[in-house]
Amino acid sequence: MSHTAELERVCHVSVTWNLRFAVATRLASVPAMFDFSEVTVGGIREEVARAVEAAEEIARRIADPDTPSTFDDVIAPLDDIIDLIRVTQHHTEFMKHVHPDPEVRDAATEADEILTRWWQFPDSPWSVELAFRPDLYEAVERFAATDEAARLTGEEARFLETIRADLRLVGHHLGEEDRAKLEEMSNRLIVLQSQFAKNIADDESFMLIGEDDLDGLPESYVKGLERDEPDSYKVTMAYPDYVPFMENSARRDLRESLRFLYANRAVAENRPLLEEAVELRLEMARLLGFDSWADRVLSTRMARSKDRVDEMYDGLIPRLSLKGAEEKAKVADLLEKDTGDRLVQVWDWSYYDTQIRKTEYGVDPMKVAEYLPLQQVLDGMFELTSEVFGLEYHPFEAPTWHQDVLVYEVIDRDSGDLVGHFYLDLFPRKGKFTHAAVFPGVPGKRRADGSYQTPIAAMACNFTKPTEDTPSLLQHSEVETLFHEFGHVLHDLVAHCELARFSGAYTVWDFVEAPSQIMQHWVWQPEVLARFARHHETGDPIPETLVESLVAARRLNSAMWHLRQIQFGLLDQELHGPEEEKDFDAILLRSTAVSLLPHQEGTFHPASFGHLMGGYDAAYYGYLWSEVFGDDMFSRFEEEGITSPEVGRAYRELVIGKGGSMDPDDMLIGFLGRKPNNEAFLRKVGIG
Repeated sequence: MSHTAELERVCHVSVTWNLRFAVATRLASVPAMFDFSEVTVGGIREEVARAVEAAEEIARRIADPDTPSTFDDVIAPLDDIIDLIRVTQHHTEFMKHVHPDPEVRDAATEADEILTRWWQFPDSPWSVELAFRPDLYEAVERFAATDEAARLTGEEARFLETIRADLRLVGHHLGEEDRAKLEEMSNRLIVLQSQFAKNIADDESFMLIGEDDLDGLPESYVKGLERDEPDSYKVTMAYPDYVPFMENSARRDLRESLRFLYANRAVAENRPLLEEAVELRLEMARLLGFDSWADRVLSTRMARSKDRVDEMYDGLIPRLSLKGAEEKAKVADLLEKDTGDRLVQVWDWSYYDTQIRKTEYGVDPMKVAEYLPLQQVLDGMFELTSEVFGLEYHPFEAPTWHQDVLVYEVIDRDSGDLVGHFYLDLFPRKGKFTHAAVFPGVPGKRRADGSYQTPIAAMACNFTKPTEDTPSLLQHSEVETLFHEFGHVLHDLVAHCELARFSGAYTVWDFVEAPSQIMQHWVWQPEVLARFARHHETGDPIPETLVESLVAARRLNSAMWHLRQIQFGLLDQELHGPEEEKDFDAILLRSTAVSLLPHQEGTFHPASFGHLMGGYDAAYYGYLWSEVFGDDMFSRFEEEGITSPEVGRAYRELVIGKGGSMDPDDMLIGFLGRKPNNEAFLRKVGIG
């Protein structure tokens, strides 16, 4: 029976059935790997409609006053809804990011709006429509008052606590008119966010360069560019085009022009959407009794309050700024020597950073890339994580949405049990998601029959595609990106939680990056690089002197890099602050000043800053927050052995293995044996 037909059967099952068992039966009968080669516009719409119908039936049963107030009848079915919708998102909404057919992507975008409106409320796996139902709220509160609820422990107790907090945050304490208004605004926000992402993906801006404009650009890079005419090339906004150009082009005027285009992607379409979203969020926060959207968001995060975020920034900005000023002065000297101008611009930074790496450290990113063909890097990453975390990886045959996609199964080395599956979609193509990210698919959870549903995840990146005579060669920064994203894959697959609500990376959002930040450390370890860095033509290992120079250059301009990240975090926080009338351009200028580089006049990069409309609103600080904790966790590996299986198993068990089922502060203390601090982070950037 097809997935759609089976789902239809469940949708029309008699309500006298135990609905939790019905959903579990459906999931048990669905093939582990969905047939993505058969995705159609009609199929997406059909599956979404049937999933929503099935979920609504479960919700009606929960909210029925005659339903017994027990965990199995009221709370557990809510987790079944989360599971059902997440699986449906994996099959439908996910396609908006990766499918090669624009009509399918459009249908998936529509599916995203429907499913998100039905189930995804900001910072929670709840739906807008589901969360706003007073009868559901009343059912949860009836159960919360029972003796059974008082006896709950572990994940079940945390789930009930989370549900009640989520429902309070959607305004059940408000009057009917205000609740309706909040729901209307939430639905509008979903539409804005979906369209914002689509506009970025659909942007086709490019710069044309001719044969006389190639000064500084490596031959391998030029060969990979799309030809416009026999004597001209297209430089697009995709990372494999944009980043190497900014790092290597000796033409300052062209770097300025390309950066102008990049910082203005989708600006005409997206700036109005962003402005409307910020206004809506503030109004929603005020209805809920918060001074700002930032206050509302932080109330459910690890940080708890803006004071703790400010404390982090206050502890880092002054020290980073002092070191950053030294780094900037060195670049200014080089710029003055070349141009007579000491005013370092944002379009100068990557170029001179690269020149310093080449001349003072002997690190040419494109030369290093010759030792880092993609498949070797993948093999090395799998070997490392197999040894440290006790896993095995095997290629797996499954139908995919594009011929470039790879599929793997993950096995626990000790038990031989299946851990999960993941997809790798690693090369750019028209209409595809333009950054690097992991998309959770099927969540791990305990089914009603006692079996365990193995999780599935998918990684989408945009590395240089191989040519007929050259494999995909990764710059070291891209290797770091690969390891970072694979940290999310491991988090999604390794977490062994009883409930879908806490599966994998479904933890608080300001901790979700820590398990990927820690992964980046391994690509800077000489003994790890020596395992897989070999020249793609000769097979020679990467020279030890080059590795030493690469590692030595790790701290180069690190303070400036982190100040730029703080710039984005401050922009995000101020956009979502308490002021009713916000001057977006003034906020942009104030936040840019923290970076120590001037704003490029005429640009408005927030219009293509996907995080502002992709779930990280008022939460971008979480990247640095998580990095500090990731660095601190890696300090235990540094102390006890960077590839220590004992430390790796402890990390797997006590951190990523817990998913979102524990408070991150408790996880950190359990793994570190102490309270976390920023000392390891400061050492990494050369301070203290």
